Amino acid sequence: MQKNNLRKTYKFAIRTSLYVTMFSTLLVSVFLDYYHTFNWQVIFFPIICFPLCFSIIQYRVERFIYRRVKKIYDDLTLLESTNLRQQPITTDMGTLTREIDKYAKTKKIEIETLKIREEYRKEFIGNVSHELKTPLFTVQGYILTLLDGGIEDEKLRKKYLTRASKGVERLTYIIKDLDMITQLEVGVMKLDKENFDIVQLVQSVFDLFEMKAAKKRITLTFDIKYHEPIMVFADKERIQQVLANLVVNSIKYGREKGTTEISIENLIKNKVIVRVTDNGEGVHESSHQRLFERFYRVDKSGSRKEGGSGLGLSIVKHIIEAHEEKIYIESQLDVGSEFSFTLEKSK
Repeated sequence: MQKNNLRKTYKFAIRTSLYVTMFSTLLVSVFLDYYHTFNWQVIFFPIICFPLCFSIIQYRVERFIYRRVKKIYDDLTLLESTNLRQQPITTDMGTLTREIDKYAKTKKIEIETLKIREEYRKEFIGNVSHELKTPLFTVQGYILTLLDGGIEDEKLRKKYLTRASKGVERLTYIIKDLDMITQLEVGVMKLDKENFDIVQLVQSVFDLFEMKAAKKRITLTFDIKYHEPIMVFADKERIQQVLANLVVNSIKYGREKGTTEISIENLIKNKVIVRVTDNGEGVHESSHQRLFERFYRVDKSGSRKEGGSGLGLSIVKHIIEAHEEKIYIESQLDVGSEFSFTLEKSK
C-alpha cells in the first residue's frame, strides 16, 4: 500500500493529460465537422477529458513508478542497506537519486576497504609463514642430522643442539609477541599505571643495552643532563618495553661509532614527548606508515640480518595506543631516524 507521506509530482501527468486532451478535442472536432454535426457543446469535451486523463495517468504512472522504486528499495535491503530501510519510500526521482548515490559511495568505500584488508591479510599470512618457517626448518635440519648419526659426535651434538635451541627461542619470541599484540588489540591486557621517573627508566634501559651498543661502538646518551626527575603516569613495565624496542632497533640499524640519543620535552601542560633519535640507516618516506605493521620489512629480500621477532615496532605502537597516546616517526634514508611518543605527566 502506498504510503501517505509520498511526495507526488504532477508535472508529468498534467502535461500528458493536456496533450491528450488537446489531441482528442481536435480529433473529435474534425470528426464532428466531417459529419456536419459540430456544435457549441463540444467545449464540454476537454473539460471532462482533462481531469479524467489526469486522474488515470497520475494513478497509473505513480503506481508504476512506486512498484519499481519499491523493488529497488527491496533489492538494496537485501544488500543490508539499513539506512534506506529506515527511510520512507519516495517516488521523487531527485531524492531517490541522492539516496542511491550515497548508498553507492558507501558501498564503494566498503569494497575498497575490504580489498585493502584482503591484501593486508595475504601479506600478513605470508610474513607469518616466512617468520615461522625459517626457525622451524633450521631446528628440523639440526635434529634430523643428529638422528642420522650426528648424535654420536659429542662436539657436533652440542653445537647442533645449541643452534636448535636458538631456533626454538626465536619461535618462542614470535609466539609471545603475537600473543601480546592480540591481547592489546582486544583489550584483554590491562595497563598497570603508576607514577614514575621517566629519566630513571631511560637510564635503566641504557644500562641494559650498554654492552650490546658497545659491540658496534654506538653511544647511548641523553640530549642534556636531567638533574630533576620527570614524573609521568603510565604502565612502567610497558613503557620500558617501548624504550627497549626503540633503543634495540637504533642499535641494530645504527652506524658503527654512531649515537642513540633520547630527549624528554614538555609538549603541553599535561604531556611530555620522548624522542629516540639515531644517525643510522634511516627509512625511505614511502615506508613510514607501514613500519608499525607486523613483520613488515623495508628490506624486501626476505632475509633478516638481525634477530628478533619482527614485531617490535608493532608492539610499541599498540602499547602507546593502549595508553591513548600518539607515536610519530621522522626518518631520512642514510641520515637517521627519530621515533617519538607522548606520555601523560603525573598530576
